[in-house]
Amino acid sequence: MDIGGMSDPYVRVYLLPHKKKKFETSVHRKTLNPIFQEKFTFTVPFEELVERVLVMVVYDFDRFSRHDIIGELRIPLSSVDLSHSVEEWRDLQKTEKDDQDRLGDICFSLRYIPSTGKLTVVILEAKNLKVMDVSGASDPYVKIQVMEGGKRLKKKKTTIKKKALNPYFNESFSFDIPFENIEKIQLVFSVMDYDSLSRNDAIGKVYVGCGAAGAGHRHWSDMLANPRRPITQWHTLQPVEEVKASLGKLDTPLP
Repeated sequence: MDIGGMSDPYVRVYLLPHKKKKFETSVHRKTLNPIFQEKFTFTVPFEELVERVLVMVVYDFDRFSRHDIIGELRIPLSSVDLSHSVEEWRDLQKTEKDDQDRLGDICFSLRYIPSTGKLTVVILEAKNLKVMDVSGASDPYVKIQVMEGGKRLKKKKTTIKKKALNPYFNESFSFDIPFENIEKIQLVFSVMDYDSLSRNDAIGKVYVGCGAAGAGHRHWSDMLANPRRPITQWHTLQPVEEVKASLGKLDTPLP
């Protein structure tokens, strides 16, 4: 998938028809033959097994652009004898993912200076945002929440970009986070569609920091491992309810 003749693969795993719980493996750099050895557990009532489909999607990680899908595998659990462990090879198939389900992507950088406790977030741009208005566009802005233990500590937001599905922001925000608290923090990014006559709707959300998985975990870990250096990464927007479920119960959600 890469110009260098390699890929940076990872696997996303979930069960259909409910996709609220998703797992991701670690990323293996520059390899076409990754060995993961990672285990994930789903809790499923026995009577629902025949209705579930196990999906494993292999992606190529790219920090500066959308992660490309290499292929996927869908296994109806009704076709598997689950009375014992199953270990086998299967060919990846062309993905069935519908681009209409995509909410868009957002790119931002994170920089933390331990000595001053300053966390700098730069909202750079978003692309391929979901159409929210009858005009065929959206009026997006980005809302940033600093959370700890389900409680909102601080919030900031970007300017509104009128009639844009690929808005460019390049707006910087700073938060004071003491070093002893940084590993407890979550940053929630909500891409909103502004509406002057009604409630602003959320297009999608992303969160990084404590408890995050996949891209959110990688970005936060890279930031902590490289103090004083801005770390930039693209993230795929997730449905609002999916992010809320991952975060747990939010005691003080933003309006």
